[in-house]
Formats: sequence, structure tokens, C-alpha cells
Amino acid sequence: MSRLIVVSNRVAPIQEARPAAGGLAIGVLDALKETGGVWFGWSGETVSEPSAPVIEKQGNVTYATVGLTKRDYDEYYRGFSNTTLWPTFHYRNDLSRYDREDYAGYQRVNATLAKQLKELLKPSDIIWVHDYHLLPFARYLRDLGVKNPIGFFLHIPFPVPEVLRTIPPHEEIVKAMCSYDVIGFQTEADRQSFVDYIERGHHGTSSEDGMVHAYNRFLKVGAYPIGIYPDAIAKAAEQFTDRKAVRSLRDGMRGRKLIMSVDRLDYSKGLVERFQAFERLLQNAPGWHGRVSLVQIAPPTRADVQTYQRIRQTLEGEAGRINGRFAQLDWTPIQYLNRKYERNLLMALFRQSQVGYVTPLRDGMNLVAKEYVASQDPADPGVLVLSQFAGAAEQLPGALVVNPFDLSQMAEALERALSMPLAERQARHADMMEPMRENNLSVWRDTFLDDLRHVATASSVTAKAVKLADVTASS
Repeated sequence: MSRLIVVSNRVAPIQEARPAAGGLAIGVLDALKETGGVWFGWSGETVSEPSAPVIEKQGNVTYATVGLTKRDYDEYYRGFSNTTLWPTFHYRNDLSRYDREDYAGYQRVNATLAKQLKELLKPSDIIWVHDYHLLPFARYLRDLGVKNPIGFFLHIPFPVPEVLRTIPPHEEIVKAMCSYDVIGFQTEADRQSFVDYIERGHHGTSSEDGMVHAYNRFLKVGAYPIGIYPDAIAKAAEQFTDRKAVRSLRDGMRGRKLIMSVDRLDYSKGLVERFQAFERLLQNAPGWHGRVSLVQIAPPTRADVQTYQRIRQTLEGEAGRINGRFAQLDWTPIQYLNRKYERNLLMALFRQSQVGYVTPLRDGMNLVAKEYVASQDPADPGVLVLSQFAGAAEQLPGALVVNPFDLSQMAEALERALSMPLAERQARHADMMEPMRENNLSVWRDTFLDDLRHVATASSVTAKAVKLADVTASS
């Protein structure tokens, strides 16, 4: 069986005893264990000089990590990846900044990583590349003569052509992406945005089976919504309910209802709007004063990027303002925690709450929404309030779907969720659990890799046929 080579911006070896951790890391690790393979990428460390990958082996999985120089980190990661691509792909052009030196660094690091990976490859390997940091990675592998099947999965949204074109080298980026054999997106809308760019710009054509012919290459472009392992999460949530932190939260609520929200501290998550919608609920429905609290956990991220420093300051200010307006001696409306918590503990905290509040302004999928549903007690489940702009909204029919830019609608959804009868809550929960089981993390992974194996073989046959036809026509 062919080895699987996984390439991602960050590589973090996973402890063997953490099967319920969930998320991309576990899905990838399971696939690597099945076939044997290599997980390659940045170690998260900065170094004075580039060096060969550090190799660490656990069972039949090899971790190959490299450091980045300070210049590479500033230009590739902090610069083009997170100051240009991230805001633009999340439709925040107002926060995007383009710098030619950053883009040159982005290209340079992708080319360097490709060269380092090539030394580890075998002819039969299958390569699976992840996320926006590595959009042009396949192009550099192809330039080095790599013929292996290469697939790419984008975990964040892909913008419509009009938004993508605000990035000056947009065509160069898309052309490089067409060096992959399969490109996967979270949603059908994201897939269509990519195809629209190809077709409207007269760069190629697409067919109903998902195949795209562009820049003299055939590739498959599809929607592969990422899943979770819902039953493993449910088990972890139940097992951790007796932890001290969970008991402390439960006792501290004193019978009040709990709205639970967990996100990275990021402007794409709609945290300020979320606080303001909760304020609107308290303003319009004073009967909830002293009877409900919002707990927002928002671990800091990218603290060296100025935009993230500003969102933290804004959020802290809003929490203080709203609490100052409504708090009572024995009741704090918003508990804002700017720290990271253990994953299984979060699942247990979800299980204690009556409402899951997940309202990003734009998100590729948002696994927190799925994890919230999976964490619930089926006999007495909470209600999910979910943004229509999260990819998960397409897959969770039992959620109360809202527009995160409409504060009144969100406030009304919160009140409806807090007041929802048990029978309706149970029905909505069941409507979401079954699809999550049917389309879990293994299904996502296996569907993508099966398509990659199939398309790579078919593309090879097609390329040979085209070459033969050209030779025949010229003779």
C-alpha cells in the first residue's frame, strides 16, 4: 500500500493515548497509522539558519519538522498568510494588507519546503497538503519533477472571484493551485467560487463530474465537509462532568441557564457582535436578568499581529461595558476567559450548558458547532444557535440559524433557545447527530483520499492519451 505524506503548516506529534481529541490532527493521524507515512511541516520554532528536517518516528508514522528563520516567519506566516490571505479569504478586505516582500517570502518558503520534502519521497507516495499557507506548494514539487498524486484541502472559506481579485497576484496563486490533482473545499459554495474564477476569467472549463481543465492540467475540484467523531466526543463529555472545573461552573450558576461559546480570539468569529446581541437580549427581555449568563472562552492567537491585539482590547471593553450596565451583586452577565482549556474539559462544559452560541462572520466549517451538539445529553440537550456563514450550517438542520450581522435576530434566537420545550430540543438534537455519524471524520478523509487515488490514475491515462493524439496528428 502507498504511503501517505501529509503536509501542513504546523506539525504537532499527537500522544497515542488521546483518541478523543478529535479534529484534523486525529483524522490525519488515523490515516497515517493505517498506511504508514510522513507528517511534514513547520515545527513552530524559529531558527537562525535553515536546516534539514528533524525526524521523529512513532510506530509507523514519521514526523519531519523544520524551523523557520525570523525573516521567513515574518514574511511567509505573519505576513502574506495571515495579513493578506486570511483576512481576504474571510471577506475582510478592510483588514488585508499586501506587501510584495511578504509574497516573495511566501513563495520562497513554499519552494524551500517542497525541496526538503522531495528528499523524503518515494515514487509510490500519495501527498495530501493542507490549508492556505501552502496554496502553491504543488507547483514547486512539480517544478522539481515530482509526479506523485498531490491533493490539497482548504480548511477556510474560498472567496468569490470579485474578492479574490483584490489580492494582486491572484491569477498566479490560482494557476499554482491547478498543479494539484484534487482540490477540496469545505462547502459547495466555496467549490463554486473556485470554478467561477476559472471559468469567468477564461482560464479553463469544468464538467458536471467535478473535473476542471485549466492551465493545461486536469484536476478534480470538490466539496468535502470535514466531520468529527461524535460518539467519542459524547463519551468524553460524559466522563469529564465530574471534573473540579465543571463542578465549579455548575455550582456557580446557581440554577441559572448557561450560554456557552468557545472560539479562538479572531475577528472572523464575530465575538463583538455576539456580545452585543446578548446585550440586546438583556435589554429587550429584562425577565432574563439574573437568570442567564454567557461564558465566552477565547484563547489568544497570533498575538504579534496588531489586528488581533485590537480585537482583544475591543472585546474586553465590551464585556466590561455590558457587565457594568446589567450586573447585580450576585450575577455577572458575561464571563470572558482569555485562555486555553483542555479539549475534553470543554466538551464537558458544553454538556452543562443550555445554549451553544456559535456565530462567526465567516468560517470554513466550524467544528465547535458540531462538537457542541455531540457533547449534549440526548435526554436533555442544549440548543445550538449557529451563523448562516459557517460551513456547518449546511449540515446541522436542527440548529437555529442566524445572520451574525443582525443583532436583533440573534437576540430573538437566544431567547427562543433558552425557552425551547424539551421535546423540540430532543428532536433537533437527533436531527443533527445522525448526519454527523454518517459523515464523520473518517468518511471525510477516506472520500478525499479515494478521489485523489482515482483522479491521479485517470489523469495519468488522459495525459498519455492526449500526448499520443498529438504525436499521431503531427506524423
